[in-house]
Amino acid sequence: MKIIVLGAGKVGKTLIKHMSNEDHDIIVVDQNATKVEEVVNQFDVIGVVGNGGSYDILMEAGAQDANLIICVTASDELNILAGLMAKKTGTRHTIARVRNPDYSSQRDFMRNQLGFSMIVNPELEAASEIRRVLSFPSAVKVDTFSRGKVELAEFFVEEHSRLNGVELSQLHKITKTNILVCAVSHNEDVIIPDGNYAIKPGDHLYITGTHRDLSRFCLDIGVITTRIKNVIIVGGGKIAYYLSKQLSTQGIKVKIIEKDKNRCQVLAEKLPYVTIIHGDGSDDELLNEEGIENTDAVLALTGLDEENIVLSLSAKSLYHKKTIAKVTRMNYAGLSDVLKVDSIVAPKKIVASQIIRYVRAKMNKDNDSSVKTLYKIVDGEVEAIEFKVTEQFKYLHKTLNEMKIKEHVLVAAIIRENEVIVPKGNTTMELNDYVIIVSRGEIMKSLNDILRG
Repeated sequence: MKIIVLGAGKVGKTLIKHMSNEDHDIIVVDQNATKVEEVVNQFDVIGVVGNGGSYDILMEAGAQDANLIICVTASDELNILAGLMAKKTGTRHTIARVRNPDYSSQRDFMRNQLGFSMIVNPELEAASEIRRVLSFPSAVKVDTFSRGKVELAEFFVEEHSRLNGVELSQLHKITKTNILVCAVSHNEDVIIPDGNYAIKPGDHLYITGTHRDLSRFCLDIGVITTRIKNVIIVGGGKIAYYLSKQLSTQGIKVKIIEKDKNRCQVLAEKLPYVTIIHGDGSDDELLNEEGIENTDAVLALTGLDEENIVLSLSAKSLYHKKTIAKVTRMNYAGLSDVLKVDSIVAPKKIVASQIIRYVRAKMNKDNDSSVKTLYKIVDGEVEAIEFKVTEQFKYLHKTLNEMKIKEHVLVAAIIRENEVIVPKGNTTMELNDYVIIVSRGEIMKSLNDILRG
């Protein structure tokens, strides 16, 4: 595909990094010549310096015969304008990053009336990810498939865990739940494990199952999961706004601490059911006054990565609370082990995964069996992808034992109507099943890509 990426910031660079390995012709456009030069030197792409909202610059980038333009500049308005202009000049598909809450209610209008293929909002998606983690506090991260029927949860194995030394083939002796360990990471090592793998302290286990089975698994291994009833959010930005709305509908009490007085007034008007405190969230005295000891979770969502990490470390070590830190810099996103923070959320990574899923789906001509859901896990080294089984699948009605599945590829779950199946050797794939595949080092565009030869 011929793809124009408008904006060479962190999201743009992440997208280019992943897509440049997938045989696309990529043109990057940015007004900053230094950024363009940096990306061109690092990746096999063409660079155009200029304003992406200009007709001449779009034509120079080849918008008239591009398959897709991805508009991810810092300006919502420029992203919308450039997307509209590219569509009019002949670009087939348009994606725009739109972050302002004032525009979020217009996403359907932008898609249906203005012709955008996809509108992405990093802060809204980050809020949704935090909400999922809070609904499952013992997990580091939770992703969902098939409209929530299956969850992929990341667990960290502590020194005293009941899982230590247990081989995966013997897991049934500890828990009778229907779960599957589909990936393991330890420091720099990442594997798609077999039954002989023995769990050890410091492992990150990526486990698929229903919410009920994963909750039961936590009980079986001695991890007590207490329901989150109230949270303190430090930082009153866009994520805090979206998250407060989501948590309040679930009956969770929210308190936001924000330094900027004007922002506090805006939040108080927009979120009448949330307690807004004007103050410095890094001040221990203020946190004690606001009842941090009786709070279930502390969410550090300020605009400064370092402040979020320090706040989370402090809340974890002093008050033993569930902690989540937002980071902007990609190199911080995989440091939860080193930093001892429960969960780290990187909005830019979330949006990059969403866009890559869309691109991967458009590459596949057999649209029915294309990528339905895609998550980059284990610092982007492993993909968890959901496909729909169609008549084009070569091994329809065959058992997994009969399939020649590639190395480093695992069938993690099968959803058949409302039943979630944890696959075994004699499990078959049937028409209209949804299948979750976990793979390392393989680019999956359709379900047939799991097969050798």
